[in-house]
Amino acid sequence: MGKIIAYYLALCLLLFTDVHAQQLYALDFGNGKTASGYQQVNALTKYTNEKGYGFDLNSQPVAIDRKGTNPLTSDFCTSNAPFFFSIALPEGNYRVSITLGDDWQPAETTIKAESRQLISKNIITKAGEHITIHFAVNVRDSMIESGRPIKLKHDEHDKLDWDNKLTLEFSGARPCVDAITIERDENIPTIFLAGNSTVTDQGVEPWASWGQMFPYFIKPGAAAIANYAVSGSTLKAFIAERRLEKISRLMKPGDYLFVEFAHNDQKPGPNHVDPYTSYNEYLRIFIDSARAHGAIPVLVTSTCRRFFDSTGHIMPTLGDYPDAMQYEARKDHVLLIDLNDMTRTLYETLGQENSKQLFVQYPAGTFPDQEKALTDNTHFNDFGAFELAKCVAWYIIQHQLPLKKYIDEEKIGNFSPTHPDDFKKWDLPLTPLFTTAKPAGS
Repeated sequence: MGKIIAYYLALCLLLFTDVHAQQLYALDFGNGKTASGYQQVNALTKYTNEKGYGFDLNSQPVAIDRKGTNPLTSDFCTSNAPFFFSIALPEGNYRVSITLGDDWQPAETTIKAESRQLISKNIITKAGEHITIHFAVNVRDSMIESGRPIKLKHDEHDKLDWDNKLTLEFSGARPCVDAITIERDENIPTIFLAGNSTVTDQGVEPWASWGQMFPYFIKPGAAAIANYAVSGSTLKAFIAERRLEKISRLMKPGDYLFVEFAHNDQKPGPNHVDPYTSYNEYLRIFIDSARAHGAIPVLVTSTCRRFFDSTGHIMPTLGDYPDAMQYEARKDHVLLIDLNDMTRTLYETLGQENSKQLFVQYPAGTFPDQEKALTDNTHFNDFGAFELAKCVAWYIIQHQLPLKKYIDEEKIGNFSPTHPDDFKKWDLPLTPLFTTAKPAGS
């Protein structure tokens, strides 16, 4: 009951105010003087359904007050372990601003949202320096209309994506959070993602997908990523589970719908579709749905599986599906991102051994309670997911796609599928949630 109360208090605030850019929360972290117009959050502010915000998931932060002249930045909350902060929010797009730093000491903070969506990575502030990070985020629920929800899979009910809250994760060598402000903005463009386990927001380590890394490459506040992809999904299943219907209810002119399916569609069974015929027919349903709402469809060819032949080249395991998608893009004049070709190039550039660095390939004992080795050639780890998201962003820039205006080109640098990042320099704090269970699909 308390959770419902918190949700509807926030909803009522939206209904009776201008929602184009209405500030909902202004939170000052720490145990010192509270800045004017802000609500204080100290180390004891635990999330409750009645309060509607607070530290969550058993987080144990500490509050520090430097007793400086600026009440907003002279105190903060920190921890030597990742910590989570949640805010009850109705479905929609939000602008979030987070101020980081410490008056006395350096700080280093990584920010993730919801199910490990990467927002900012290893933000370093010097002693006395404070930086405000701005980004847009999508909060969603499973309801299409009263009494008609998306058909969630059993393992989705516990994910942070569907709980009527925005959950933020702070980690790094020394994360220091000074303040958070949140405002709702219905004018933010939304990039909807439809796909399977290679796209979805994987909720636990060491699994990851490019869709949850893609927000990192979006310019601050330029667009919100709404990732509706789900492990094991197919074109047919995505429709049958009402996920496309849900997206269609939310799409507005200027939004984008990315569509990546093939891995599970090629398998025998009731959800099987054939390239050039039924596969293309279902692709057109997604294309037509986006265009009917003034949104722009984008077809994304599916990621290669990591299987090398004796000559050091990737074996094509997806049959004619990538070509069939390219054919549909040409025929219907749809934007295309050829991730299949980029992943082939990326794997071959790294080679048979080093390409393992992209995947969930870990000896036993790498993670807590991991008794057996993890050897997966389809699903990615954080580094692999990051490299694939970077491929997507790079392709958008190189091919001058319209959504290039949303991409932060500085974060791409000299990267290309033939010039990937150095794994030895990869440094992203792990989320303290782990499973050896393989995501559905392969």
